[in-house]
Amino acid sequence: MAQKRLDNYLRAYRKRAGLSQEDVAFLLGYKSGAQVSRYERGARKPTLENALTFEAILSVPVRELFAGRYEKVARAVSRRAAQLAERLKAPETGAVRARRLRTVAALRSSRSSPS
Repeated sequence: MAQKRLDNYLRAYRKRAGLSQEDVAFLLGYKSGAQVSRYERGARKPTLENALTFEAILSVPVRELFAGRYEKVARAVSRRAAQLAERLKAPETGAVRARRLRTVAALRSSRSSPS
């Protein structure tokens, strides 16, 4: 079994970059490090814009900053892709169905074992 990953690695990457919570807060446009602390502890989830800002600040892809969260999302997508594959077994023909089946197959295989 793979090692369970933390929901986020913000603190580790922030410290590796030599930045304080206050430094990151300033770069995010906040007045204090309190919000950064809440993100690091998982007490709050950042908006998409803030997640992308963390990526820009720390030079680490969002899926690595939020590795545990990404794995949970990827597993859920894979489960739903399997359900969708069952739905697509209904009679439908043509190129649209083939394209849908390829997309679902790719979702099931690429997301079932995230890195």
